[in-house]
Amino acid sequence: MKNNESKYKQVVNFVIDGIAEGKLQKGDWIPSINEFRENYRLSRDTVFAGLSELKSRGIIASTPGVGYYIASARIPSEQNIFLLFNEFNEFKEDLYNSFMEHVGKGVSVDLYFHNYNRRVFDALVTDANGKYTTYIIMPGKFTGIAPLLESLSGRVFLLDHFHPELLGRYSSVAQNFEKDTYEALCHGLRHIRKYERLLMVQHEKKEPQERYDGLVRFCAEHGFGHEYLASIRDREIREGDLFILVSDRDLVTLLKQAERQQMTPGREFGIISYNDTPLKEILAGGITTLSTDFRQMGLTLAQLIFQKGIRNIENPWMLNIRRSL
Repeated sequence: MKNNESKYKQVVNFVIDGIAEGKLQKGDWIPSINEFRENYRLSRDTVFAGLSELKSRGIIASTPGVGYYIASARIPSEQNIFLLFNEFNEFKEDLYNSFMEHVGKGVSVDLYFHNYNRRVFDALVTDANGKYTTYIIMPGKFTGIAPLLESLSGRVFLLDHFHPELLGRYSSVAQNFEKDTYEALCHGLRHIRKYERLLMVQHEKKEPQERYDGLVRFCAEHGFGHEYLASIRDREIREGDLFILVSDRDLVTLLKQAERQQMTPGREFGIISYNDTPLKEILAGGITTLSTDFRQMGLTLAQLIFQKGIRNIENPWMLNIRRSL
């Protein structure tokens, strides 16, 4: 087929140019295989290769025994990307905006969300198969996804949460949750030494256990007590506690409890909150945050999809030390 590689593009370009010039609309029939053969003096295999590419990109579809027709009148691009996020929040919005800003023109991106629902995840990926050139997937903690990814007809990239069992098979830009937590705590050790216990507050099943693994490693090396909490509701704050919080709801609950006990973050107890926001810069005099750089993640991803080979890139972490520590 390599000898026909440039020739089959005549079929592809005929359809793409026809859409761009307004000569072909959604639902219009295109020439048959025999008509393409006669008009361009191509072999049947060459014509079929061109039609197959158009079909895999979702540009055309076929009716058995009748022929091929335009399935989408949207002007296609060389890069047609399926982008699947776990959820949409202000951090993922930063990631998405950065990716779109740096990916360049002539790239088409369709954004979807699975909201941590495995059935939705499987259905979206399965339905997208064959319609895109590139698949960028944020799987979260879902396991056993290798067969599904292997079925995709295009390049696959993993985002934000990487699965070690897939190492060497797909490129990725991801957080290393255990390493990031451990290294950030080591970086802030000078401030942390005044506390006795580190309490990880993380109750949602979607959140990575690796964060606590990094905390346990840090505590073992430096002699701190530690505890994993699913909830802090109705819990008394003890002097010497350092709370590491994932949920902003838990952060508000903790601050209300501190007010009732007349305790001040950064004095009798400490707070580190995951994921930085402008509000945390001023809340309670400044909340210390541990966050990945989602804008950098978007930039790195945009660069990665144009590179050959498999690369696994760890996104950088930031510990913003403020008054609460």
